[in-house]
Amino acid sequence: MKVLNFGSLNIDYTYRVPHIIVGGETLSSTELNEYCGGKGLNQSIALARAGLDVWHAGTIGYDGGMLTHSCEDAGIHTQFIRKLDVRSGHTVIQVDESGQNSIILYGGTNMMQTAEYIDEVLSHFEAGDYLVLQNEINLLDYIIDRAFERGMKIVMNPSPYNDRLASCDLGKVSLFFVNEIEAAQITGNSDPDRALDALHAAYPKAAFVLTLGSQGAWYYDGQQRVFQEIFKVKPVDTTAAGDTFTGFFLRRLIDGAPIQTALMTAAKASSIAVTRRGAAPSIPSIKEVEEGLA
Repeated sequence: MKVLNFGSLNIDYTYRVPHIIVGGETLSSTELNEYCGGKGLNQSIALARAGLDVWHAGTIGYDGGMLTHSCEDAGIHTQFIRKLDVRSGHTVIQVDESGQNSIILYGGTNMMQTAEYIDEVLSHFEAGDYLVLQNEINLLDYIIDRAFERGMKIVMNPSPYNDRLASCDLGKVSLFFVNEIEAAQITGNSDPDRALDALHAAYPKAAFVLTLGSQGAWYYDGQQRVFQEIFKVKPVDTTAAGDTFTGFFLRRLIDGAPIQTALMTAAKASSIAVTRRGAAPSIPSIKEVEEGLA
């Protein structure tokens, strides 16, 4: 069994600000840092630091060498990362004094996947392998269809939630990771219980992990509904919290651990990540997480 993450690779320009800027306002930042990020890269690093053997596929530009190096340093297989002679995707991130963030995304090379490239990557994977996806790359519908034909287990974080997802057959997804905003966008329900019921009604063959920030997280697969509280910490930067949760939950799920154990491990990993600055650099190792739980 192998794990493929077909996802975005971004350069994150992170600005520290007194508060998140509002329309018409001009605000001086107190600090600027440049990090490797993108939900795809963050998920791959979380998967790798959780102890899984993971392959990353995605497209970078002429300025993306630091992204490949970041993957390699984390132990991620990078032979499927493609390079083009244009600018990589990037984000502009505001992080306020409480650690909350606001993100502007520029797709760049993340929006330049081709059917031929996708077919070549997927030809190296087979039934039972895991495919991890988010909505920061193009041709997501094509990737889902081709992976489903191969019998891969598709894991999906539908973020950012937008009209491009309408072309995707999400009934082929085995496991969804959504936060409270995405769940409300998909179902029209802001109440977690009703949102989970509506998600299950829409996609009855899938399981769901619903993360609620400081209010904890839920798992629901139509049979068992399991809740996990957060580990309380003082947050510094919440940018990669959800991606960290995804990586460590999947590690325990693939191990065959009980869902409660998977949720607890993921919650602990996220609690460590939010106490550190940056996206990918904030993600802990499985050793740190296990020591924290012990």
